[in-house]
Amino acid sequence: MVNFRISIGLAAGVASALIGGAWQVATRHSTITTIAPADLTILRYAIPAIVLAPVWLRVGLLPRGVPLRWLLGMILGAGLPFGLVAMTGTRFAPSAHMGVFMAGASPLFATGFAWMLWKDRPDRSRAWGLAFLAAGMAVLGAGSFRGIDAGAWRGDLLFLLAAALWAGFTLSFRRTGLSGWQGAAVVNAWSAILLIPWLLWRGETGLFDAPVRDILWQALMQGVIAGLLGLWVFSAAVSRLGAPQASAFGGLAPVFSAWDGWWWLSEPLTGPDLMAVTSAVVGVTLASGAWLTRDAWAKSTAG
Repeated sequence: MVNFRISIGLAAGVASALIGGAWQVATRHSTITTIAPADLTILRYAIPAIVLAPVWLRVGLLPRGVPLRWLLGMILGAGLPFGLVAMTGTRFAPSAHMGVFMAGASPLFATGFAWMLWKDRPDRSRAWGLAFLAAGMAVLGAGSFRGIDAGAWRGDLLFLLAAALWAGFTLSFRRTGLSGWQGAAVVNAWSAILLIPWLLWRGETGLFDAPVRDILWQALMQGVIAGLLGLWVFSAAVSRLGAPQASAFGGLAPVFSAWDGWWWLSEPLTGPDLMAVTSAVVGVTLASGAWLTRDAWAKSTAG
């Protein structure tokens, strides 16, 4: 039974990375063409909130037994604040940077937060994996600040902030006791509520000035693929593997985002990009424990 649970968690981790990579490229394409980040959040959070209304109406916006601090961590870490920060970053930096900085930094933040809060120290394998992830980010960061990607440093900093928020979500969700669908429903419901004052403050939206084809495509990618499936799949990985291990799978996202960015957006893959992606792949393999046997994994995550 334990082995089956772990296998499902590993599959969910890989699926979340695949969805994350596709979402990153779709977001980058939108924000540099027809739909601004602030408008894209409407599709990202309003659609899942409507679809999952039966779930959040049943569990409540303030689920019983869930401490307010963990609920706030979920909303900030995967809701509207996270979306605005991450999507705004795509206006400055290419998809490969989004993949490496967001996916690579998230397990670093998650591990650091877990260490500070609960003295959960990483074992040697995870520590080496995190080191490889950090090395990949260092390669891209050095290139950004030296002018290889002029102006990309703005997006890189926003991606780092988004990674810290996402790490907060992974740790908070783990302690709420909510199911994947319940967590997704509550996060999207609160994000949809926060959209109201956000849109009132902005005064207008340019969403419907975009071509209908682009709106429908982003509604699928943002609202259905990322907002519904992505958040649920990642939550399932967190429930079965633990927050630090599940977040490490995000290190695979750079592979998908870099490839898709090259193929779809014609974004060049430089030497530093390829080095960073390779380092991220090695890092996620070590940090997630995917190379371990099932019995070894069960032992490493026990308790």
